[in-house]
Amino acid sequence: MSSKIGFWSVFALVTGSQIGSGVLMLPANLAPYGTFSLIGWLIAGLGAVMLALVFANLCSRFPQTGGPHVYVKQTFGMSAAYFTGWTYWIISWVSTPVVITASIGYLTPLLGDTTPLFRLVLEIALLFIITAINLRGVNTAGRAEFLLTLLKIIPLLVVPIAALFIFDIKNFNLTPQVASQGISVSLCHVVLLTLWGFIGLESATAPAGSVKNPSKTIPRAIVLGTICVALLYFVNSLGIMGAMPGEQLMTSKAPYADTARVLFAGNWHLIVSLVAAIVCIGTLNAWMLASGQIALGVAMDGLMPRFLAKTNRQGAPATALLISCAGIVPLLVLTMNENLAQQINTIIDFSVTAFLFVYMICTLALVKLLCKQKGTFFQWMYALGALSFCGWVIWATPVKTLLIASLFVISGVPFYLYQRFKKNENATMDDVALEGAA
Repeated sequence: MSSKIGFWSVFALVTGSQIGSGVLMLPANLAPYGTFSLIGWLIAGLGAVMLALVFANLCSRFPQTGGPHVYVKQTFGMSAAYFTGWTYWIISWVSTPVVITASIGYLTPLLGDTTPLFRLVLEIALLFIITAINLRGVNTAGRAEFLLTLLKIIPLLVVPIAALFIFDIKNFNLTPQVASQGISVSLCHVVLLTLWGFIGLESATAPAGSVKNPSKTIPRAIVLGTICVALLYFVNSLGIMGAMPGEQLMTSKAPYADTARVLFAGNWHLIVSLVAAIVCIGTLNAWMLASGQIALGVAMDGLMPRFLAKTNRQGAPATALLISCAGIVPLLVLTMNENLAQQINTIIDFSVTAFLFVYMICTLALVKLLCKQKGTFFQWMYALGALSFCGWVIWATPVKTLLIASLFVISGVPFYLYQRFKKNENATMDDVALEGAA
C-alpha cells in the first residue's frame, strides 16, 4: 500500500491550514468597518486565489518536498533559497502557540473554571498529541486532517446560513472613527485583517514528495481549496455580521457562540465552542505537518544541517518535528501570563508580514520563469496581480511591523554563515586529500 497521500488529503491540508481562529474571531474585529468588511473579504479572497494560482504553477513545474524555497532555488540561487526556507520554517512554528492556546481556550466553557497551570498542561498535551500524529508519517497526518476538515467545515456552515434568515443590512454600520479615516485607509486595514485568514494556502506544496502525482494533485487542491475557503469566510462574515448589531458584535469575545445564542435556545454555545476547538486543532495539525516538511526539504538541499533531513521508519522528519515541538513549549509557558499572551498575539501581525515576504519572492520567481518561457496571458495576469497585491499590502503595513518582521529573516544569518564555513572547510579538506593522493 502506498504511503503517499491523494487529492482529498491535500485538499484538507490546504483548507485546514487556512481555516483557523480567524473565521471565529474576525467578524468581531471587522464589525466597526461595516460594509467595507465584505469588500475587504472580496479583495483578500481575490488576492489569495491569485497567490494560489502562483503556487499551483510553481508546484506543477517543481513538484519537490520543501515548498517555497524549492522555487526560489531554481530561479534565484541557493542563498535566496536558504533565507526563504529559514523564514518559512521559523514563522511556521513561532505562530503556532496562538493556535494552541485558542484551541484550549475555546474548550473552557466545557471544562469550567480552570487554573492557568491546568490550561498549560492541556496545551502541552495537545501539542504532544499532534506531534505524535505527525511522527506517524504524512499519510497518517493527512488522513487526520481530512477527518478534522469534515468535522469543522459542515458545522461552520450551519450557524452563518441560519443567521441569514434574520439578516439585517442595518447591522452593517461604520463607526465614526472608521468613517473619518476614508475609504482607502479603511480598506487597507480590512485587507490586512482578512489576509490572516488565508495564511497557509501554500502549505500543501511542502510535502510534494509524499503526494501522489504532485504536479497535478497539488495545484488542483491549492486552487480549489482556497476558493472554498474564500467562500466560507465570506458567508460566515455576511451571516454573523448581519445577525448582530455592529456595536454589540465588536465587543464580543466569542462572536460565533453569541450568534448561536441569538439563533438557538439551550446550550448550543457549548457545541459551538467544541467546533471552534476542532477548527483550531485542524489548523495546528496542518501547520505541524508543513513545518516538518519545510525543514526536511531545506535540509535535503544542503541549506540546513543534515540531521534535520533524518526521517523515521514512517518517513516522517522526526528531528525537525521534535525541534519545532521543543521550540513551541517555552512559548506556551510564556502565555500563562495574560499580558504576555497578549504580546504573543502581536506576533501574528509580524508573522503575516513575514509570510508576505515569502509570497512576494515566490511570485517574483514565477515572473522570472514567465519571462524566460513566454507565459500565457492568463499566467501573466495572475502573476502580476499577485505581485501587485503583495506589494500593496506590504506598502500599507506600518514600518515598525515591517522592521520587526524582517528579524525572522535576519535570525538566519548566523546559521547561514556557519553552513558556508562548514562547506568551505569540507571543500578545503577534499582539495588537500586530492593533493595527497597525487
